[in-house]
Amino acid sequence: MQELNLASQLLEGGTGIVVIGALSVLALAVSLERFANFRAARVAPQALADEALDLWRAGDYPALAALAGASRSSLARVLEFMAGHSRLPVETLSARSAEIASTELRLQQQKAYALNVVATIAPIVGLLGTVIGMIEAFHVIAFNGMGDPTLLAGGISKALVNTAAGLSVALPALAMHHFFRNRMVNIGITLERQLGRLLDETRAREHMGEEYRAH
Repeated sequence: MQELNLASQLLEGGTGIVVIGALSVLALAVSLERFANFRAARVAPQALADEALDLWRAGDYPALAALAGASRSSLARVLEFMAGHSRLPVETLSARSAEIASTELRLQQQKAYALNVVATIAPIVGLLGTVIGMIEAFHVIAFNGMGDPTLLAGGISKALVNTAAGLSVALPALAMHHFFRNRMVNIGITLERQLGRLLDETRAREHMGEEYRAH
């Protein structure tokens, strides 16, 4: 039984294999970058949230703004806004902060959008390569007849490698795309809880002030 030489089949796969190979490199690069940078420790670091809460309780908004300015996280950008607009009504502050946090998360997710593109395009390129390969295989038969069936079998085998390659790249890319979408939801929940602690502190202060004025 002759063993399948996958490497030689890929080398003979034509232009489609080259495009699919480039897409696989793109998917790998994006995945590695997102694994490194799209983490709670980078987007919503807990240490920053805890330190910010202490400064918020103390009313030291300039120090909070300086702390946020020294960080490149999404949480820091929301904190910087809150520090500069601490006198806004709490509900307005909450709504504006939520908008900024949502925008930050969408920007982070957008950086993983290439994975969705790869998952969509790779199988189509593979299918196109297969169709072209099949056309070429039948073209050979049209000129040489069916005297040698291996001509047709070899052509079909080479054509189908494009489909297999396209699916082999698309499936991991699609899995990574959904993985990072799920991670975005989890980080979003973490960010919401961190900001919620600051806003709850503001609500508590406002409530105490209302009680004091009532008496």
